[in-house]
Amino acid sequence: MTCWYEGPLAAFDTETTGVDVENDRIVSAAIVVQDSAGARPRSTRWLINPGVPVPAAATEIHGLTEDHLQRNGRWPSPVVEEIARELGELSAGGRPLVVMNAPFDLTLLDRELRRHRASSLARYLESHPLHVLDPRVLDKHLDRYRKGRRTLTDLCAQYEVELAEAHDAAADALAALEVVRAVGRRFAGRLERLAPGELHTLQAVWHAAQARGLQAWFARSGTQESVDPAWPLRPELPAAA
Repeated sequence: MTCWYEGPLAAFDTETTGVDVENDRIVSAAIVVQDSAGARPRSTRWLINPGVPVPAAATEIHGLTEDHLQRNGRWPSPVVEEIARELGELSAGGRPLVVMNAPFDLTLLDRELRRHRASSLARYLESHPLHVLDPRVLDKHLDRYRKGRRTLTDLCAQYEVELAEAHDAAADALAALEVVRAVGRRFAGRLERLAPGELHTLQAVWHAAQARGLQAWFARSGTQESVDPAWPLRPELPAAA
């Protein structure tokens, strides 16, 4: 029987105007689908004109200028619905979804749907919830005592995965997918008997524990930053906030 990490997977990634999931916008996105390990991946890409200024710091990361997005990007409303519908179809087909740092990308998509469609990501997943695989959470739990950062670039180096064009949504999505496959192989003894749905539930627990640990470290170092324990989607802020 084929283990989940050798079978069909999909991956989702975004590039954005910043790192604030409540206020920043998606400027590009990609979904990559691969039917089995080693099979040729299929990519769907979106380029979005966010309708707001694109900070120079964001452009420096992903290379997408405000002028380029205004000339070539589509309006957000139809694009975010297309993305959500495709994620819903993948979920209905039982395909696990790889998302590096899922609470960022999935929450940002949810807020864009609320902003432009008066909807939510949950509405597209009502019948078939996503089974998310987050390489950051998996690696941090399974190799918790390893020193160093755990960005996608770091994980690619750790698991010998090629990342040809960092901060291109499709390239990042494919790299995250390959990292998850590599994590599965390296820790097969601990993962092969778990179904993606079971792993999804476990990752929510693992991420919450990781968040508590990071919050405690911030408190000891006198840093005021807060860490959200929710995974893979942060709850909507109260309207008053």
